[in-house]
Amino acid sequence: MLLRTSIGLLATSLLLALPGCKGGAKTTTSAGPKVEMPFTGNKYESNNRFFRGTGTGTSVKQNIARSKSDLEAKNQLAGQVGTTIRAVTDQYLGQTENANNAEVADKFQQLVREVMSTSIGDLRKIGEEIRQNQETQEFTVYTAYEIKKNAMFRFMKKQAQLDQKLDEVTRKRIEEIMDEEIKKADAEDHD
Repeated sequence: MLLRTSIGLLATSLLLALPGCKGGAKTTTSAGPKVEMPFTGNKYESNNRFFRGTGTGTSVKQNIARSKSDLEAKNQLAGQVGTTIRAVTDQYLGQTENANNAEVADKFQQLVREVMSTSIGDLRKIGEEIRQNQETQEFTVYTAYEIKKNAMFRFMKKQAQLDQKLDEVTRKRIEEIMDEEIKKADAEDHD
C-alpha cells in the first residue's frame, strides 16, 4: 500500500514536471520581441571623419512624420557638434591663460547654436525609410544625415569670420581653434 502510494505520487510529480522541460521551445522575454530599426550600426554612427545623426518621426500625416524625423536627426547632429566643440574649446582654453577665456567659450557656444540653426550645404541625407501601420494608418519615417567633420569646421570658421558681433580677439581665437580641428579632420579624411 505504501509502495503504491509512493509510485502514484512519483508518477503525478513527473507528469506535472514534464511540461516545463520542453526542448527547443521558443523563449520570449518579458520585454517583448526584438524590433528591427533602420539606420543602426557602425555605418550610421559618428566617427573620426563624420558627424552622423538619425531620427524617427510618427504621425498620421506623412509630411509631419518626415519633419519630425528630420528635426530629430538634425538635433542629434547638433548635439554631437556642440559636445565636440565644447570639449575642444575647454581643452584649448585650458592651455591658454587669458582673462577673456569665458567670453570666448560663450561666443563659441553661441556660434554653434547659430550654425546649427542655418541650413548647412554639406549636410547629406544618407537614408530615409517610410513605413505605414495598416491598423492605425500612422506613418513612421526614419532618416539619417551625415556631414564631414572638416566641412562642418570650415563652415563654422566662415560663420565666425562673418559674425559682426565678435570682437577681433575672440574671432582670432575661434579661427585658431577651427584651423586646428580642420587640420585633424583633414588628416583623418586622407587616411
